Amino acid sequence: MVALELEVGDGAPDFEAKVTDGTSIRLSEILESSDKVILYFYPRDNTSGCTVQACDFRDNLGALSGHGWRVIGVSTDNAKSHQKFIDKNALSFELIVDEDAGLHEKYGTWREKSMYGKTYMGTLRSTFVINSEGTLEWVGYGVRPKGHVETLMEFLKVD
Repeated sequence: MVALELEVGDGAPDFEAKVTDGTSIRLSEILESSDKVILYFYPRDNTSGCTVQACDFRDNLGALSGHGWRVIGVSTDNAKSHQKFIDKNALSFELIVDEDAGLHEKYGTWREKSMYGKTYMGTLRSTFVINSEGTLEWVGYGVRPKGHVETLMEFLKVD
């Protein structure tokens, strides 16, 4: 099964999703307030690569938010797992609970993967930069955790 792949210039699929504290957020409402969104999908809370990536976003959040960017992470972990991840790493941005991978499917990040000869469905680490009009300005499927935020900041001209 080939997953849908979004491209720069596409409209970002709207969504309503629950974050760690149980409240709901809707992309279209965030964009109405003129915020721009960096939506990133990662495989698993508290794993080495995901921790590197999340802490990189955390460490650069001031610069990103100063330029109007709101960072939102997404994984299939539950709210309890997200809260532990947030607490352990002092994360100051929202994490979406997407246990059924519905949001992953909308963005084409739920993929067939293989390890040690076994195939399974899982998250392809990916990032989407969504401008205030709801258009994708940058799309990255299969990004690497280390150095990814730096690459984004260069693209966004954020220092």
